[in-house]
Order: sequence, then structure tokens, then C-alpha cells
Amino acid sequence: MKNDQRPLFEDIKSGTEFKRWYWLKEELVDICKHSNLPYSGGKFELQDRIAYALDNNGELLQKTTLKKDSKFDWAKANLTLETIITDNVTFGPNFRRFMKDHIGRRFSCHSDFMDWVKSNSGKTLKDAIEQWKVLEDRKKNPNFKREIADHNMYNQYTRDFLKDNPGTTIRDAKKYWLLKRQLPTDTGFIRYEPSDLKL
Repeated sequence: MKNDQRPLFEDIKSGTEFKRWYWLKEELVDICKHSNLPYSGGKFELQDRIAYALDNNGELLQKTTLKKDSKFDWAKANLTLETIITDNVTFGPNFRRFMKDHIGRRFSCHSDFMDWVKSNSGKTLKDAIEQWKVLEDRKKNPNFKREIADHNMYNQYTRDFLKDNPGTTIRDAKKYWLLKRQLPTDTGFIRYEPSDLKL
């Protein structure tokens, strides 16, 4: 890995070069605004939009949107155990209140559960409650570690750093994370490596 510094965005000429560097979401939003690109969406979506524009004379990456057929209003509907999960399910206050009423105060809407709900249109909220309990039972296993989503690179880096370096602290992990994210990568992903301790 080269020890060069991240260039200013204005000096980057290709999407490939752009994706070699770590960017905060706030930076990506600013770049989109200054480049007259739409600035809503997730971090990877923004990164892909900017890279595409760099490689295509500022053209906009055409987003293929899946049309959601359901008109069910998850924010206002009276939810029941028999409510069918639809393709436009949301996890706002109404949904969370319903789940807490049926599961209890210990209910938390974690990513594993949300992923299950989103991929199980046609099942009922009763099924969702049962699946939440199954997912929670995994925590009883002392070796269980929830999978960290790709976009949470800092969390994964911290977990891997602390596992590989017993006796270190989160502050130590953050120090090396901040150093490493300034370096280029082949993929734009920051992963912990034992050689990071030499940074």
C-alpha cells in the first residue's frame, strides 16, 4: 500500500482513482452538491454516482428503481398480528410501538431483523415476532457475533483490531483507523490488517 495522501477531489480524474480513497458520507454529499449531482442516498450509492460522473463527463448514473406496489401505510395503519408484511414496509414509530407492545421493552429493531422483514413480504407480523425471538436466542451463544454490514467499516475495523490485539482499547483502534483511512486501497474498503500497527 502506498503512503501517498488523498488528493483533493478536484484533482481526481477517474472513478477508479476516486474509489481508492475513503470518504465520509458528509464529504460525498458535499461533492455531489458541488458537482450538481443528486445528494440523497446511502454512502455506497453516492460513491458510485460520483465515480460514474467522473468516468462519463459528469453524466448521471441512471438508477433503476424497483416500483413498490403496495400502498399500505405503515405509519398510520392499525397493526395486528395478522397484518401482512408488504414490499413497502417501514420501521418507524408505529411499527416499533407495535413490536414493543407484543415483545416488551427489550425489543430493538436491529439490522438482522429488518433484513428478515424486508425479505419476507407476504408473511405476517406474528411471523416477524417469532423470527425476532429466534434472532435474539442467538445471543445466548457466547461465541455469537452479529455480522457487521459492509458500510460500517469503522465498526468492523474496531472489532477486528481489538480481537487481534488483546489489551488494547477502542481509543487505540480509532487511532489506527484514522491513520489507515488516509491511505489508498484497491477497493475503497478499509479492513484491519496486523501491519496497521506499523502506521
